[in-house]
Amino acid sequence: MSTYAVPASLVVCLAGNPNVGKSSLFTALTGAAAETAHCEGVTVEACAATARWHGHSVEVVDLPGMYSLDVEQGSDQAAARSALLTRHPDVVVAVADATNLARSLYLPLQLSDLGFRVVLAVNLSDEARRRGVTVATGALGRELGLPVVATSAPRGEGLEALKSAVLRAPDSTGPVMSGESRRTPLPGPVATRVAEIAAVIASRASDVALGEHRLSPEAAAMALLEGDPDIAAVLGDAVTRELTLNDDRLAFVITKERHAEARRLAGLVQEVNARPGDRLWRLSTAPRTGVPILLVVLALLFAVLFVVGDLMARALTAVWTSAISPLVTDVTQRLFGEGELGRIVLWGIDGGILATLAVGIPYILTFYFLLALIEDTGYMNAAAFLSDRVMHRFGLHGRAVIPLIAAGGCNVPAVIATRSLSSSRERFIASVLVTLMPCSARSAVIVGAVAGTAGWQYALLTYGMIFAVLVVSGLALNRLMPGTESAFIMELFPLRRPVIRQVVVKTWRRFREFVWDAAPIIVLGSMALGALYETGAVWYFTKPLAPIVEDWLLLPAVAGLTLVFAVLRKELALQLLLVFAAVSAGGAVTSIAGVMSTSQIVTYALVNAIYIPCLATITVLGRELGWRSTALICLGTLLLALLVGGPVAHLLAYLGL
Repeated sequence: MSTYAVPASLVVCLAGNPNVGKSSLFTALTGAAAETAHCEGVTVEACAATARWHGHSVEVVDLPGMYSLDVEQGSDQAAARSALLTRHPDVVVAVADATNLARSLYLPLQLSDLGFRVVLAVNLSDEARRRGVTVATGALGRELGLPVVATSAPRGEGLEALKSAVLRAPDSTGPVMSGESRRTPLPGPVATRVAEIAAVIASRASDVALGEHRLSPEAAAMALLEGDPDIAAVLGDAVTRELTLNDDRLAFVITKERHAEARRLAGLVQEVNARPGDRLWRLSTAPRTGVPILLVVLALLFAVLFVVGDLMARALTAVWTSAISPLVTDVTQRLFGEGELGRIVLWGIDGGILATLAVGIPYILTFYFLLALIEDTGYMNAAAFLSDRVMHRFGLHGRAVIPLIAAGGCNVPAVIATRSLSSSRERFIASVLVTLMPCSARSAVIVGAVAGTAGWQYALLTYGMIFAVLVVSGLALNRLMPGTESAFIMELFPLRRPVIRQVVVKTWRRFREFVWDAAPIIVLGSMALGALYETGAVWYFTKPLAPIVEDWLLLPAVAGLTLVFAVLRKELALQLLLVFAAVSAGGAVTSIAGVMSTSQIVTYALVNAIYIPCLATITVLGRELGWRSTALICLGTLLLALLVGGPVAHLLAYLGL
């Protein structure tokens, strides 16, 4: 049992720069399933979980990555700052990168300046060892006057020591926000001015009167000089102007001194020895070599997705059709008969599950694994750096590449990740491009239908047309929307050796969510389509779509109906079409080649990829951008799909494909 006093319920916030393993540490400390990815801007909202540490209840809050508590940040970093200043944590665990200590120490110093109880976790210590970096944590702790623990979240190193340090912190460092923490050394005149302002604040407002921030007068003085609008609002404009008159440069001086102190401490306690693997990192980020490497990575991603997905699809389909489908058919017919009702149920149970096995597991599971593997190496950050110049042509900066890359897995978290962008203009443009980026569900349609039926060259053609639409849309939005992109400096992070266990856990978590959400929709959607088909009502529903679907897009009438259903989930389009093809052929068919030509398959996949986002994405867009902007995006993508799909369909038909 502990001999130190611990509150009955402890609130602990994890704060740190992007890409320091903070979310991995959160998962290791709580067992909760936080998303982790080695790229900037992925974690964009705070999440919390309660755990038991040495018999004590601890609520751990994982904050979005941030470089500082300065007010001029993106919305994700502003949210982290607000949570820290209003949540009143008992302890803040500042997570630093052992391989980049100088950059990571600025935030812990600022937290100390604001009077938080801080425990410093020097994370990625295993990665530091591989890179030939050593950190004298004992010396760093003595210099900072804070508990310092070396950790490696995926491997569980230092976790028990970190928990003990956090539990001791409330008993050893005095009252919350007391202002007794070690502060950044400041030049004499600046320190004097901070003390003068603190004295005035102390005479005019108590800690409670400083609002929900509960800052001490000294901490409030530092925050006020650095431009904190909330403290200024509490004190009033007149008092703020009086206190900060002629102090415009002090914020710059404080920031400069804090950076200098971080560099001094890092130089004092960190020893760096170059390693041969650094050469790969340099090659991956140099434009001359990095671009070819990026193209090779993308080509390998597609090749593995096609080969592995195709093999899995064939194997699962063979097992289902030979061993399971006859049994399911027999049981269903015994329960519901061989009439209309029995056939409708079979549409969902037999055809729906078979479509899930033929598309969901082979292609979506494979893609999730590849995406998690790339994320865990940190290569997404290098890809973002290489794409920065291109993104400026879309009115965006380098950070916007991260949501676009993440959109390759799912559009929903990618839209949420646009919070890291600083202006509403950038968030709107990035969100539009995210909805046009082929997610894993749309890739499953392209690979499963186009590559699996027509050939890989047509799948590449489909991807090429989609990316052409994305590029033209980005250029047009940048030209039509007023404003320009904001300034941005991107920090590069070294490549890392992936932790296979972490990759597998992340893959399974994402795929489990897909199965949990998609399976009921696929089965019920298949039954609904089956009911329309078996009763003959399908033709009544397809008649209104005929001028567009049959005459303009040159697709079978029922294809338009499956596209309507696919607004629920994009991969549902192909799965329902597979079910329809099977029923039309009178048996378990797993290819749509029997009901659609090559040109129709390409057109179908192209329209499915571009038109109206899925329902989950629409919901998130409404929450992030507002429903007016969401309606514009939905209408715009629908018109874009028709404007592109029609000419492509007629051109491919003219070429005889």
